[in-house]
Amino acid sequence: MSPATDEDKSGRAAPVVADYSAIEPVRCPCGWARRAFADVPDAPASIHRVEIEIDARTHYHREHTEIYYILECNAGAAIELDGERTPVGPGHAVLIPPGVRHRAVGRMSLLNVVVPPFDPADEWFD
Repeated sequence: MSPATDEDKSGRAAPVVADYSAIEPVRCPCGWARRAFADVPDAPASIHRVEIEIDARTHYHREHTEIYYILECNAGAAIELDGERTPVGPGHAVLIPPGVRHRAVGRMSLLNVVVPPFDPADEWFD
């Protein structure tokens, strides 16, 4: 990611551009994530491109709200929310409030918007 400067000439925060091809993937309970904007000071959210493996690990967040936007997935893909499976397909979006145990089921690629920006300390498992 590359901000031109920390602030533009008006004193506002500068825009930041993320090139996902330059962001190294990291392991997550779902598979592999490329995380953008989590380290940008005062950013209101981060956005991750996540490659879900066959079955993700159930987890929850105490502070984060997540929005999953499904880019592509195999037939039969679903999102499990507090133990209930909901079928999903490309173009579906899922709002996951704090405290909801969740996981993706089946292979899929998604964009995950995290508010506030992702913090690995807010990833919890039963």
